Amino acid sequence: MTGGSSGIGAATAIALSSAGASVVVAGTDDDRTAAVAARTGGRALLADLREAGAAARLAAEVGPLDVLVNNAGVGWSGEFAEMPRERIPELVALDLTAAMLLTREVLPGMAERGRGHVVNVGSIAGAAGGRGEAVYAACKAGLAGFTEALRQEHAGGPIDFSLIVPGPVDTPFFERRGTPYERGFPRPVNPGRVAVAVRDAIVERRAEVVVPAWLGVAMRVRGAAPELYRPLADRFG
Repeated sequence: MTGGSSGIGAATAIALSSAGASVVVAGTDDDRTAAVAARTGGRALLADLREAGAAARLAAEVGPLDVLVNNAGVGWSGEFAEMPRERIPELVALDLTAAMLLTREVLPGMAERGRGHVVNVGSIAGAAGGRGEAVYAACKAGLAGFTEALRQEHAGGPIDFSLIVPGPVDTPFFERRGTPYERGFPRPVNPGRVAVAVRDAIVERRAEVVVPAWLGVAMRVRGAAPELYRPLADRFG
């Protein structure tokens, strides 16, 4: 479990441990990561996945595992032309590349043991865009494509792949990106709802779960009738 020290990651670690899983919590904050691990009876590992070689080191420390939850992420909000240049590779490294590298590290072992599940935590922004979130949306769209491609590649095999697509979630994410969530709609959901979606995706071997489910309508409208979707997106952002 990456990004496990708070928010969706912490809630998911608790949900999985409550379901009987032995949890490894990876995060960048020593105290918060240790606190979540203590609450779940799991292990705490510190890892900054933006650093070169961090994914390989983390995978080696964890050892064999049956489930990988790629949850670590960071945001930035504002006009793209005003985004500091150095933040672009930072977002790509943590929101997309880290998931790819960690998945690459664990897949051979899963295949050898004949079981495994990779869960990637995406965002509605990856399917519907989002004003002021161009790079974040691009990373989450890439994560969605990555997940689906791997699902097809391993169809019928012992390894499952799931994409969790949350809308806004009531976590420190918005505070850390530097801009609070100020939209009246949709309202942020509790991270526990996303954690349940992760748990259910693993147990039920579901390829995709949208949280809350009604946001899937926006995804379907964008795909089926973009000429209807875009005026609404332009108006409501």
